[in-house]
Amino acid sequence: MLSRRSFMAGSASVVSATALPRQADALAPAIREFRLVAAPGQSSLVGAAHPETPVWTYNGQTPGPEIRVRQGERVRLLVENRLPEETTVHWHGVRVPNAMDGVPHLTQAPIGVGETFAYEFACEDAGTFWYHPHQRSHAQVGRGLSGPFIVEEREPYPVDRDVTWMLGDWRLLKDASISDDFGAMHDVSHAGRIGNTVTVNGAVMDSFAVRAGERIRLRLVNAANARVFGLIFEGHAPRIVALDGHPVAPHEPEDGRVLLGPAMRIDVVIDMTGKPGSRFKVVDAFYKGLEYRLLDLGYADDSLGSVRTTPIPVLTANPVPEPNLALARRHDVVLGGGMMGMMAGALVHGEVMDARTMMRHGLAWAINGVAATGHVHEPMATLERGSTNILALRNETAWWHPMHLHGHTFRVLSRNGLPTRHREWQDTVLVRPRETVEIAFVADNPGDWMFHCHVLEHQAGGMMGTIRVA
Repeated sequence: MLSRRSFMAGSASVVSATALPRQADALAPAIREFRLVAAPGQSSLVGAAHPETPVWTYNGQTPGPEIRVRQGERVRLLVENRLPEETTVHWHGVRVPNAMDGVPHLTQAPIGVGETFAYEFACEDAGTFWYHPHQRSHAQVGRGLSGPFIVEEREPYPVDRDVTWMLGDWRLLKDASISDDFGAMHDVSHAGRIGNTVTVNGAVMDSFAVRAGERIRLRLVNAANARVFGLIFEGHAPRIVALDGHPVAPHEPEDGRVLLGPAMRIDVVIDMTGKPGSRFKVVDAFYKGLEYRLLDLGYADDSLGSVRTTPIPVLTANPVPEPNLALARRHDVVLGGGMMGMMAGALVHGEVMDARTMMRHGLAWAINGVAATGHVHEPMATLERGSTNILALRNETAWWHPMHLHGHTFRVLSRNGLPTRHREWQDTVLVRPRETVEIAFVADNPGDWMFHCHVLEHQAGGMMGTIRVA
């Protein structure tokens, strides 16, 4: 197996999709149109010393092209499927109409082989988002299908560079091909499919070029199936300014690690305080005993100027409705299953199934005692449109779960009964083993919405449900 290495590809490896501005009619606002072609391809993930890796791509590259638009713009995205199987595209974190959410059979028919589907929506929120399939996502994302979706603020944020790093995790064989053991029961029932090769923007890199005096906005996107990242920037003081695309008061990461669960995004601002010609490590220190160097921040021999002394500005808030906690309805959500989870069984298609039989059917997880086998099933909750709701997520398992709610953005209120310091807006919250997390949101987007673990093997193994807003 290839050794676990790190990398950091610079922003040059993220290429914008071809945008075709057009005028729909004389009265309607302009719509920015993009085209994405999902198809098999080849990618040099680990450099010239190894063969190219057969991957699945958008527009011939992995990650797919960076789509960058301005807040308030309307977009149309034409997705053509040249894969050997059906697919969809989910716009993760973007508050889209239900029909545009990309969940197969629940919000749309899958895009068949050779077919094209048009997604269209307005970008109400600025921030860092991403796109990926929801059809057999554990395999399709694992083969390379994902890309960054950036909505810029109406007013430019005052930094010298705005850079996106898509963090990817691959399970590669000695010939640099992808191991075809997707859905292995050990992965499903444990921590998920954790690979042996980590990339940024689709490549293993030794260093990322910076200049003394720069202030960089670094948009981190965790596109891995299951890997949690805990990034330490040696000799530097990153400040978190946005979580899952939404502003937060600039602050240092807890324990000095930028903690990024699968599907989460974190924007940090870093002042490059090193001397010209110096190098500093970026280390992933999440898994104890398995720490590794991602790359070096490599300083150029010249300087951009003096390090900025001005405070890091707060981003402008997005138009997310504030929950009315005094009128909130509370819903208990129990996450169960997995190895060491002591779950005896669960409801599957309305019938009680014991844990051993579940495992034979590829299932190991449940939400409120129900193990889901597909995207369409009875909703776990029906919420009145416009109502405020609190979900109390109780993790009774021995594993981490990044829980993602489609179509909405929620406030994280508390962890194990203690109020959160920043009451951050998120769409994917990382729930620790045996932890209870309370989140609150206004159910203002009608439709049936997925709520699931974004360890994609956990989702495939039953940890998903539907929340209906009517």
